[in-house]
Amino acid sequence: MNITAADVNKLRQLTGAGMMDCKKALTEAEGDFEKAVEILRKAGQKVAAKRADNETSEGVVLVDVSDSGKSAKVLAFACETEPVSNVEDFKNLASAILQAGVKHHAKDADTVLGLTLENGQTVQENITELVGKIGEKIVVSAFHHVEGEQVVAYIHSNKKAAGIVAFENTGGADVHDLGKDVAMQIVAMKPVGLDKDDVDPAIVEKEIEIGKEQARAEGKPEAMLEKIAMGKLNKFYKEQTLLNQEFVKDPSLTIAALVEKTVKGAKIASFKRVVIG
Repeated sequence: MNITAADVNKLRQLTGAGMMDCKKALTEAEGDFEKAVEILRKAGQKVAAKRADNETSEGVVLVDVSDSGKSAKVLAFACETEPVSNVEDFKNLASAILQAGVKHHAKDADTVLGLTLENGQTVQENITELVGKIGEKIVVSAFHHVEGEQVVAYIHSNKKAAGIVAFENTGGADVHDLGKDVAMQIVAMKPVGLDKDDVDPAIVEKEIEIGKEQARAEGKPEAMLEKIAMGKLNKFYKEQTLLNQEFVKDPSLTIAALVEKTVKGAKIASFKRVVIG
């Protein structure tokens, strides 16, 4: 029978098995997904299938900043329970995945999952085996690459959150302490964008609608709703975009003002916030 790419991908998502293994299993099972899962040999793949919908709210976030300080990679390796996040096999695999990402210059999670580790198996195959051994869902929930003139990272004490910030136009000044402060701000204050122009248009549209509905509920005239909503949107930008947020350690400064005050002319080029749970 004809096995489609969508069928193969569905089985892969269910089990974590490789694409060719999934295609072979589906072909042998004549398209029957339950039989295909049974055909897949690794016990880990069967466990992964059973736990595919489980929440992964524990785990570890790891960061690697290059020796040059011009780039960083961040990995979120997630599991279901805190005890598993402390198991040596889990921690060792997380470290191996991050280092593979660094070695092969990976920039996203999909790429990382296909990388081959020292044991000759892919990252996904190693994860699937560990799932079978430990008995709960394990995933690469995030993998990002950040680069700039200078890149600084901060990992929260619980190892479940990290902020990474990239600077440009530093003029050779050391921005390590500034970067730490900004990265901590990123973790704590959850900005949705660098500046207002970076906010997802869908979020902007949603905030405008919420503003209109709130004003309408307060009995404001229909003709005034748009203006009121835009005022609320500007407040949203101030609270939710990094450059416009008040600096936690000194609310008299915005993050943009803090950067300018610390290193004149320096700019934040980009940032990432990665959190498990």
